[in-house]
Amino acid sequence: MEKYDSVQGRIHRDGYALGYTIEGEGEPLLIIGSHVFYPRTFSAGLRSKRKLIFIDHRGFSHADRGVEARDCKLVTITDDISAMCSALGLSRLDVMGHSGHGYMALEFARRRPDLVRKTVVVATGPSHSSEHMAYVERIWGMLAAPERKHRLAQDLERMAAKIDAEPEKRFIWMCLGLAARSWFDPCFDASDLWQGVHVNMPIFDSLWGDVFRDFDPGTALQEIQTPLLICMGRHDHLVAPLETWLPLNPDNRQPVFALFERSAHTPQLEEAERFDETLLNFLA
Repeated sequence: MEKYDSVQGRIHRDGYALGYTIEGEGEPLLIIGSHVFYPRTFSAGLRSKRKLIFIDHRGFSHADRGVEARDCKLVTITDDISAMCSALGLSRLDVMGHSGHGYMALEFARRRPDLVRKTVVVATGPSHSSEHMAYVERIWGMLAAPERKHRLAQDLERMAAKIDAEPEKRFIWMCLGLAARSWFDPCFDASDLWQGVHVNMPIFDSLWGDVFRDFDPGTALQEIQTPLLICMGRHDHLVAPLETWLPLNPDNRQPVFALFERSAHTPQLEEAERFDETLLNFLA
């Protein structure tokens, strides 16, 4: 498999050193999240078709000051994304967000239609509201195999000990401890994906606990003018499933949906070939 050069750097903004990684060739695809974690989840084949630009948000970047309330707002994050696009010379591009970063991609597409051509969200439920999270729990309780539930119980015990030892990495330990809910293979060890990833826990607590809980997906879908692809894994037990998006669709503009039958929360890695084909067909 061909290797592509990696260009890395940091853009200093408002006390944060926002990292970026650029790999591949072709038209730009901006991927919001961690510039360390996410390059490990996308295929080399995709890099032969697209220039992948991975950027941090404040939750993943080093800072020279304490966290303030404004650091956790979607408007601040989208302003950061706009500033990074300007610094990197990006004037028109496609944008993607995975998991909670899907809300960032949707908000960026809503606020900056002048910059965004097409939008992709992967493994993102409509929100983290109590209603949507209760739906996730019902599906888990009814459909998850006993072996998967047993594995989760074991992993949660280990996760609790890790969090007690390193509370500043709680988000990472939670992701690793929830493998049975987040991977098609419930025994998958994602430790290598998280090596060297920095997290600012107060920002993650606010985003995942409050901001994404209160996200208004109906308004977002109504206001986003660019074509939208929503990708979901059949066995994803972390977020509300694909069907919870359906009542929110605007009548005049339907998103494209893709369901990956042998994936959970990370179809770009779990079914890379089919994911790449689906993504490139949409972006073409």
